[in-house]
Amino acid sequence: MSSSTPPTGLSRELIALRAARELEPGSVVNLGIGLPTLVAGFVKPSDDILFQAENGILGYSGISESDFDSDLINAGGQPVDLVPGASFFDTADSFAMIRGGHIDAAILGGLQVSARGDLANWYVPARGGGSVGGAMDLAVGARKLIVAMAHVTRDGQPRIVEICEYPLTAERCVDVIITDLAVIDVGLQGLTLRERAPGVGPSKVAEWTGAALLIPEEVPEMSL
Repeated sequence: MSSSTPPTGLSRELIALRAARELEPGSVVNLGIGLPTLVAGFVKPSDDILFQAENGILGYSGISESDFDSDLINAGGQPVDLVPGASFFDTADSFAMIRGGHIDAAILGGLQVSARGDLANWYVPARGGGSVGGAMDLAVGARKLIVAMAHVTRDGQPRIVEICEYPLTAERCVDVIITDLAVIDVGLQGLTLRERAPGVGPSKVAEWTGAALLIPEEVPEMSL
């Protein structure tokens, strides 16, 4: 870890915007609680993406600005707007979709991601609490797992590490990490820097990453 101050990177909204660009048109996508919920607001209707919530909704377009309706909420308890043709089902069917490999992509928050793609996102030992919710099933069941999170903690500790210190959500499950500083691919050879935040050099990203980072000769800035 560096002793200097972390560089200023993307806002939460811009992280969500960049994460939205990882989604393929026509895909079925589950968004985790917190930062990932913002992703729905950056998807165009023409992309024909169906958002699924593990409490039993398929086909919502984002967080609702209208009056709260307790029957129309996502897994985090936030009101959502539905798209034409949206469907409702029980939790058993919802998790059958997830465990059966019918979710094309999931975007989850993260506390730590290891060099081999392990994810820890539900429990901080120092706080003594946490709930895994549906994250364990999504991490294993989704065809592609994107983690959207801050690159370092509030006290400057890397969230991308060689080995996770926190209890794991799932092993070797992360495909892409998107942070306020970078887009990083997770592969058999380890972590590869794909893009960097505007104004942040590759060496700065490596400085604030707690695991070995492969850096190609050309690393473009994120196009936002």
